[in-house]
Amino acid sequence: MAPLAPTGGQTVGPFFAFGLPYAGGTELVSPYSPGAQLISGVIYDGAGDPIPDALIEIWQPRTDGSVPAEPGSINRDGATFTGFGRAATEPDGSFRFWTLAPGAEPGSNAAPFLSAVVFARGLLDRLHTRIYFPDDEAALQGDPLLSSLDPERRATLIARRVEEGRLMHDIHLQGESETVFLVFS
Repeated sequence: MAPLAPTGGQTVGPFFAFGLPYAGGTELVSPYSPGAQLISGVIYDGAGDPIPDALIEIWQPRTDGSVPAEPGSINRDGATFTGFGRAATEPDGSFRFWTLAPGAEPGSNAAPFLSAVVFARGLLDRLHTRIYFPDDEAALQGDPLLSSLDPERRATLIARRVEEGRLMHDIHLQGESETVFLVFS
């Protein structure tokens, strides 16, 4: 029998609230943990309107750049950093995560980043992108992906610091400010 071709990934429709969000999904660490940082943003559609029923997942390394392998992302114990979070957008299209600044991968010249995946109505497949923290300009300048992009496109991947040190990062699915999305195979 010939091997079957893999089927394409598909989003689950507008029913994210049933089974996907979970308690603690937006808190990779407690807001009161040493080094805790709040990153928030809005997911916009091609017309520039906020998407009230999108879902965003993030994966990230620890502050030392190592990749967590501990179980417990969905059953948080309050102490184990698993590097995974999931947030459904609010009615205004906003999302937020409490996390730690990611570290650079040991031996790599890539700047530290969060991997992000967006699911939303109308998407036949999820969208992969990155969120870089803005704090180390030299690392950002030397990052292979960022340095391959023109400055306007590069800016769509870098969060910005706003009041009280909070990070802000909006994601635009289409349009003039479209976020850079990556092919994930």
